[in-house]
Parts: sequence; structure tokens; C-alpha cells
Amino acid sequence: MKNIISSFKRLSIKSRMIISLTFILTVSFITTNYINYRSAHRSVRENLVNSVLPLTRDNLYSEIQTHLIRPIFISSLMANDTFLKDWAISGERNMPVIQKYLKAIQDKYGFFSAFFVSEKTGKYYHFKGLLKTISTAEPHDVWYYNFIKLNREYVLDVDTDEASSGKLTVFINHRLTGYHGELLGVTGVGLNLDAITQMLKSHNDIYKSEIYLVDREGTIQIHSDESIIEKINIKNQPEYAGTAEKILSGKETSGMYEFERDGKHILLTTRFIPEFDWFLFVEIDEGIRMSGILSGIKMNLIFGLLISCIIISIAIATANYFQGRLSIMAVTDELTGVYNRKEFEHQFKKAVYNFQRNGTPFSLVIIDMDRFKMINDTMGHLMGDEILKQMADAAAKSLRLSDTLFRWGGDEFIIITYGNAESAMLVAERLRTIFAESLAGYSGNGKKKIKTTISCGVAEFTKEDTMDSVLSKADTALYRAKSKGRNRVER
Repeated sequence: MKNIISSFKRLSIKSRMIISLTFILTVSFITTNYINYRSAHRSVRENLVNSVLPLTRDNLYSEIQTHLIRPIFISSLMANDTFLKDWAISGERNMPVIQKYLKAIQDKYGFFSAFFVSEKTGKYYHFKGLLKTISTAEPHDVWYYNFIKLNREYVLDVDTDEASSGKLTVFINHRLTGYHGELLGVTGVGLNLDAITQMLKSHNDIYKSEIYLVDREGTIQIHSDESIIEKINIKNQPEYAGTAEKILSGKETSGMYEFERDGKHILLTTRFIPEFDWFLFVEIDEGIRMSGILSGIKMNLIFGLLISCIIISIAIATANYFQGRLSIMAVTDELTGVYNRKEFEHQFKKAVYNFQRNGTPFSLVIIDMDRFKMINDTMGHLMGDEILKQMADAAAKSLRLSDTLFRWGGDEFIIITYGNAESAMLVAERLRTIFAESLAGYSGNGKKKIKTTISCGVAEFTKEDTMDSVLSKADTALYRAKSKGRNRVER
């Protein structure tokens, strides 16, 4: 951590600003989106637990009752039908009569099957005729004997229908008793499981959930996937550990649970259906309900990153612009635009380095305005500033690319020119002439002509010189030019 802080401190101010801005924007967007996600997640979860799941469960409960209560009612009517009782008591004579009766039930109510099994003869009557005679030795007939032992009025049983090529069918088995309570057999109807599973599939799509029915033993009896019906018991599923017994005990008519399955967080609500002695299970994958929010969060992140990139790009461009401006301001004179005294020291060191390393000669020219104070006193400082600018313009026209002009202070300028004293004299003389020509037709207030010139002192740098000594020589030469009448160049 210390190394990171140390490395950060060694960076330039601009780099630190850009890194800090990037960090702040990134953390802000991530934090904001995380807070929004947590808030949305909490809201969605509360909505699912307190509203969506209970309403879905109760709506499904009503719809399932609508689908299954009617066949239970019809099977109850059959079990109390005096015709069926009299036919069974009278010795089950005239089989076409019972076949016609069962066929009428099947056609009238649109059931998949209608049947009667005689306790006395063991004959299984079907709307198509006599199907078989049941036997305790036949595994497929166990349902009959198990139901009789339960001593219940009716049950729902999912089984294959032998009369329909083994089609899975929901049978409503109802006990048929005589007028004195004696057992006459079992009657009832069968519902096509395909129709029920299709109903569940449509509801799965509508409610974005998984819906199935479980008996009191925990076996899945009705499911949109027929391959798991009567083959999976929730007691054996790891996600139901600790909750299966609680649900199946029936102590609570409804409940709300949650668990993990295959990396998914599942919310489960259950409701006991006393008419069937089954339980309605409704599962919702919380992740699916959050997918829309996650998509929104991702879009916000992408948009945020795009905005961050734009902001950072603008910040970099702005920083570069102002850094460039500051760099220029740091080395230039604000009034004239030429280099300032600080930059002179830097350029002087470079000239000395070239002199010492390569023997490249250079000279200094000190320039001073003649009678500049009089111009300020008589025409004002604004006019004096204009004269200084004229000086900078004249230098731009007269100096070579290798020559550099600096404002030394007040009305004084310095030139670093590469070459010996004679060469520097020519440079200074050319500048003096061009400056005089630039002011020949120039008047400050439109009436009075400005009369000013420049005097120059030249000194060549030698190996014995320092910056102070060569400046002193040039200043002495400037003093001579002044004393000789001004408007001239001396060395």
C-alpha cells in the first residue's frame, strides 16, 4: 500500500487528477448502481413474498379446485346413484346397461374415463365394456385394495389407464356402499393428465413459476413434466431437507419457504388442498424476476462508463489545454508575448552547455528604450505598453530562428544570439533599424508622432564568463551606447 501511495505521489498533478477523477467516477457509478440494485432487489423480493406468490398460489388454488372439484362431485353423484347401487345389488346382470350408464357419464361431462369395480365379483366395468377382473396378485390392481383399507369416501390417484393404452390419468375413486352401509365397490371418473399438465404449463408461463401437486407422502402427483410424476418424492430432495416434513404435516394451510437449487435462489409457497389431501406447490426463481433489473443495472453501468469516459476525456483535454497555457504563461511575458526572465536563465544554461560541449559561440544583446519614461509621463502607460509590443513585433521580423528575445524587465529586453560579437552586432543593428521604421509613421493618439528609439549593448560569452559577468559586459556596452547619444549599438 505504501508503495502504491509513493508511486502515486511521484506522478504529475495532471496524472493524479485524472486517476483520482477516474477512481471517483467509477466508484460513484458502481456504488450508486449497487445501492439501486439492493433497493430494487429488496423491493422485488418483498413484492414476491408479500404479494405475487400468495396471490398466484391462491388463484391457482381456485383454478385447480374448479378443474378437480367438479369430477369429485360427479363421482360422488355416481356413488349415491340408486341405479348403480340397485344394479350392483341385483347381481350385476345385463352388462350393456352398466356400459351404457358409464358411457353416458363419460360423454356428458367429457371425462377421459368412467368406471365401476365390483367388490363382490372383482369385475372392472368400463364405458367400453368389461375391462378385467381385478386380483390381489396383480400389481396394477393394488390401488383398489389400498383405497378400501383407507376407509375414506374418495381419493385422487394418478395411475395408468389400462383401457387407454396405459395413458397417465387422474382417477377420482369414490366408495360405493349399499343402503345398509355394505361395500359394493368403487366407482368414479378419470381425467386426462395431458389436459391438466397443459394447464400447469400455461400457468407456468403466465406466472413465470413452477407449479405442481404433491400428496401427503411427498410424492409429486401432478406436474407439467409427466416424466417425474409419481417418481420423485420431495423428502428425498436435498433442497427440501428440514422443510418437507413441516410442509407435509398439514399443520399450516399455507407457508412460505426459500432454498437454493442448482445455484438458483428459489422462493416457494405452498397451500394444502383438503378436498384432495394434496398440497399445491408454487416455485418462483428469484433470479428470473431480477433479470430485468440486472439488465437495467448493466445498461446503467455501460451508460455510466460511457459518461465517465466522456467526462475524463473532457477533463484530459481541459487539463492539457490549461497546462499548455500555464506552461506558456510560466515562460512568457504577458504583455509582449516574448520569453520572460525565468526562461532566459533556462535558455542561457542551454547556450552555455552547447558552448562548452560543441564550442558553439553565442552572445547577449541588451536592449533599452530611449526616453521611455518620457513617453509614459506624457502619453500614458497604455501607450508605453503599445511601444513595448511594437518592440516584440520588430524582433519577430528581424531576428533569426536561432535568436531568442526575452523581456528582462520594464523597458529592457535581452537577445541570446548564436554567433560571435560581430554577428550579434549585425542582429542588433537590424533590430534597431526595423524598430525605428515601424515607429516612423506611428502616432499614439492620432495627432502626436511617437519619437523613440532603442540602444543596444553587445557582449560575447567566453569560457571565463558566467551569466553575471557577460550580463555586466553587455550592460556596460549599453551604457556606452546611451552616453554616445542613444539609438545605436555598442560592444
